[in-house]
Formats: sequence, C-alpha cells, structure tokens
Amino acid sequence: MSAEQKTPAHIARGLADRARTQAASSECAWRRETYTLKRGEARVKARAYFAKFPKAAYMTEIESWRELSGGRIEFTIRRLPSAD
Repeated sequence: MSAEQKTPAHIARGLADRARTQAASSECAWRRETYTLKRGEARVKARAYFAKFPKAAYMTEIESWRELSGGRIEFTIRRLPSAD
C-alpha cells in the first residue's frame, strides 16, 4: 500500500508502534540512581559517582535535585551504561 492509500487506522497503528519502540529504547538507555542524603554526604556521593563514571565516557549528570527539610538533598544521577 502506498502512502496515499493508507487509511487513518493504518497511520495511527504505525505511529503507536513507533512511539512504543522509542519509549522502550529510551527507558533502557539511561541508568538512574536516586539518593537522599545530608548535604555534605550528597556532595561526597556525587563526586564519587563522577569519579567512577566520568562524564566523558558515560555522559553522567545530575538529572534533578531538590532540597528537603533537615538539610537533606534528594538527587538523581543518570548515566549511559556504555561500558557496563
């Protein structure tokens, strides 16, 4: 069937399949770890993580962070599993 002959149902099915494939591959692409630590401990943990998984090789980064009560920090580090 050519592109002009496809029905809306064919197009919708194709788009849904493509979205599912992209979602599945993007979920597996990154390794994420979330920590909740006191501020000083969070700095130490992040530095150790970057030393173990350098940004140049793993594209490591702090994906998100927030300050909680009691001086605690919750943060998520993500990296590629390129050398696992």
